[in-house]
Amino acid sequence: MTNTRLRVLITFAVAAAGISALTVAGSAAPPDGPSLSNVSTPNAKAVGFAPASKLSAELRQIAQAQGSTQLENPNPAALTSFYGYQNDVVSADDPTKPQVVPTLGVPNEAQKTEPDKNTYLVFEKSLAGADPSYYYGTHFLYQGHENATTINGKKQGYITRINLDADAKHRVTLMATQDTSGQPIATIDGSTWDPWAKRLLFTTESASAPTYAATADFPSVVEDVSGSLGRGGYEGIQNDSAGNLIIVEDIGGANKAGSTKAKMPNSFVYRYVPAHPGDLHNGKLQVLQVLNGADQPITFASESTFPSADQTALHTYGNVLSTQWVTIHDTAVDGNAPFNANIWAKGLQTTPAQPAAKQGTPFKRPENGQFRPGSHFKQFFFDETGDTDATSSENGNAETGAGGTGGWGGIFKLQQNPTSNAGKLSLFYKGNIHVTGLDNASFLSKNKITFVEDAGDTLHSQRNALDSGWVFDVKTDYSNVSNEPLRWLAEGRDPSATIDSSFSFSKNDGDNEITGTIVSNGDPTPDGILGAEIPHLFKDGWRWFYTQQHGDNPTYEVVPSASKHDDTD
Repeated sequence: MTNTRLRVLITFAVAAAGISALTVAGSAAPPDGPSLSNVSTPNAKAVGFAPASKLSAELRQIAQAQGSTQLENPNPAALTSFYGYQNDVVSADDPTKPQVVPTLGVPNEAQKTEPDKNTYLVFEKSLAGADPSYYYGTHFLYQGHENATTINGKKQGYITRINLDADAKHRVTLMATQDTSGQPIATIDGSTWDPWAKRLLFTTESASAPTYAATADFPSVVEDVSGSLGRGGYEGIQNDSAGNLIIVEDIGGANKAGSTKAKMPNSFVYRYVPAHPGDLHNGKLQVLQVLNGADQPITFASESTFPSADQTALHTYGNVLSTQWVTIHDTAVDGNAPFNANIWAKGLQTTPAQPAAKQGTPFKRPENGQFRPGSHFKQFFFDETGDTDATSSENGNAETGAGGTGGWGGIFKLQQNPTSNAGKLSLFYKGNIHVTGLDNASFLSKNKITFVEDAGDTLHSQRNALDSGWVFDVKTDYSNVSNEPLRWLAEGRDPSATIDSSFSFSKNDGDNEITGTIVSNGDPTPDGILGAEIPHLFKDGWRWFYTQQHGDNPTYEVVPSASKHDDTD
């Protein structure tokens, strides 16, 4: 056994014993930890350069699965035999293995599927897998896959489960490739666990594709529930304590007239209110509506101009704007046929047409959000990815974001009561060229939340910097530009992503992206809803995962590092 492996095992043993293994300068992390060292600079982007990721000195990461991990139950008919690669293009030496890098000058590589948002669950008893004689343990990490190749005119998505207690042969289980109607599963973005319905929920980031509910055991039974939850550019999805579902949408907009690369805010924040907790077939879909200073709704139309006074109001520090949830679809009235939620949120559906008072407020790609632990689900922080282009007319100052109206994105704070329709919205953080393209989020403790970047290849080149993972303190006033978030991860770029980024003909995305970050103790009951308990990171079963999408597609577990001063065998 190597010294490195021995230290990792010792670290896990200490953490399992309930003793904080995360130390800084010899002292245990405080209750509102973790105390992390700042990674001072991001990794640069350069042609042909594949730098390693840099983490805070107190952290390490372990790959729990990667794209080339073979599924225990491959499905060649669905071109699905590996965790993060499809075998649509195979190796010339072995037709059972995918060709994961292109031959020089030839676009012949397998489709990289991009496992996205992770959902961590711990069950009292072992779940079934493809091998009926094998004990799979009780700790599981689920993913839907965001990208896929086309089979018979349809994208073939799938759902996987990393069996964290299992050996290499049984490490990853293919849970499903079809829904209950026999249709191929669409490509998936977001996921969560609804403890009342006892179902995994998967979003597809497409108004033409279903929203799914799936069982956690093998084989997973996957049902289309978009007749009640709707279809849209859905990504983030979370329960609150009342059994409602908050859904965050990510759809890019068209360029605004008279602007340079400034996109129309085109995505909404929704709340599904079930007839009773766990009912995924009967309920109301609502959209978040923000009121301007004149108590008028901020709508798609009012934000469509350049410049827009309403958009400026949303992105100004110190403004506290009233909000309300307005119902746009009710199964008791509108039926259970799948519907385009984005169109209904804009009031553009054919019948009945909605007045402005019933329309939602769009944002520039608000991809994900989390409830603050200990707030009794009264505080919800969600991000806005922004335009991901340094030339956008709505960026404002590159260093501070001052004067901007969402071009760099940012973070909003929604204050509300789960049983009420009224609330307040304020700008928590205004993005800038260094902190932008924010995507997935997870609270590390009561007051500290991580948001990770998906800024995209264009902005990576413009700022000469790859993506980063950030820690924000919700007690900090970021309108004071001297207050900055802490970088815990300067993401690198693996060689296969570097190759994809270099070839314009590649069918796969280029630079690596940070996604799927989650801190959870895996509790599958209502007590385990993210935000219900204050995380004790690395203690009491709390674990931290994220996926480095594109390229090699590894899913990492973030763990505390061994002592920096322990050089003994």
